[in-house]
Amino acid sequence: MTWNWNTIGSCFLAESWMIESEGAFAASCIGVFVLTICLEFLRRVGKEYDNFVLRQFQQHATAQARNSKYEGLSGSDVPVLGPQVVTFRATPLQQLIRSVIHAVSFGVAYILMLIAMGFNGYIIISIIIGAGVGKFLCDWMIARIVIQSESESQPNKEADGLEDATVCCG
Repeated sequence: MTWNWNTIGSCFLAESWMIESEGAFAASCIGVFVLTICLEFLRRVGKEYDNFVLRQFQQHATAQARNSKYEGLSGSDVPVLGPQVVTFRATPLQQLIRSVIHAVSFGVAYILMLIAMGFNGYIIISIIIGAGVGKFLCDWMIARIVIQSESESQPNKEADGLEDATVCCG
């Protein structure tokens, strides 16, 4: 395979995806563009589901902490001062849903990689533009930043909502 700008006669993934007209090639470019946007959407769905599960757990942990605080006032238990740390582990169903979302997005990314391995310039440009448009539409950054006065300052923390750099496709 070598880099090419062919339109008619190009073949992607299988013999059944042989381009025989310029209209079919344009449809392929549009389809790859949309598939790339779908990949960015799936990545966003994964992040949103993770945030949803964490919010659910946070609400549950907060409610339990309030209940134990009120029980501690009526009994002889001494209330715990300072921050408390609670470890969260997803339920098997939550982890299954997370895994399915990840597997589907990984599969779509892999298919896009295989399509790009045709080394067709127009298709690769469609993938790149689709990734940019998909990021713009599906992954608008929203960060919650807590601003504290100098007397309340704590060690530097990363802003909630910012993600680490992705490692290899996802």
